[in-house]
Amino acid sequence: MVGAALLLGALAASPAAAQTPLDQARELYNSARFDEAIDSAAKLRSVPGAMDAAGLIIGRARLERYRQSADRADLVAAREALRDVRPGLLSERDRLEYLIGLGESLYLEESYGAAAELFETVFEPSYRAGPAAFNRLFDWWATALDRQAQSGLVEDRDSLYERIRVAGQQALSRDAGSGPAAYWVVVAYRALGDHVRAWETAIAGWVRAPLTDDMGAALRADLDRLVLQALIPERARQMASNDRDRERAASSLRTAWETVKREWSPK
Repeated sequence: MVGAALLLGALAASPAAAQTPLDQARELYNSARFDEAIDSAAKLRSVPGAMDAAGLIIGRARLERYRQSADRADLVAAREALRDVRPGLLSERDRLEYLIGLGESLYLEESYGAAAELFETVFEPSYRAGPAAFNRLFDWWATALDRQAQSGLVEDRDSLYERIRVAGQQALSRDAGSGPAAYWVVVAYRALGDHVRAWETAIAGWVRAPLTDDMGAALRADLDRLVLQALIPERARQMASNDRDRERAASSLRTAWETVKREWSPK
């Protein structure tokens, strides 16, 4: 999930037959035509009733452009555009996108803890917007906490992974097809040192992966990489005290994992 799903939800747009200039700018954003979206929205910055939504589009488009080019000028311009938005004049859906934009801006500035706090405040409204929107947001949130935990700037890493574990299990109880939740629960158990539970949740995630939007393709690829590259070597070290026994344990675990994959993958 990390790196593969760091895209936020598209801004809401009206049906084509009823499109206004603001809707057209949103549509350009939705189509990842960020330069055109910025130019289109900039023309609306002085239009009453549209200027704040236009600023939101500019801010979000600048963030996406920064993620493509790493040009810091875009990150600064995005922050300034979002800072000047008057959220009280936005629609309910645009306020959700505004908060996500603030969180993304903080994340890209490497203020991971603050970003996670913002993302978490919009879990419920993002879920109401649809499972896909929630899943993207959950992945941003969990990635932010993971980055914070790895930054070396926190004393209690376990508390961050415990938050991921609890929220991931809650998300799965609500929607068993949440790929990001399934992945991050495994990551959390591994980080907390419970390799047995991480192993079992990885198997469970593989088995129910077809419930995800892409029939499990992304989730299974991420789980396979996590299990083979991290979980099996670490669990083998726990199971044995010398190199020969560790290799034997790792071989046994790899065989067990390949059996799960073979038995629970389409023919």
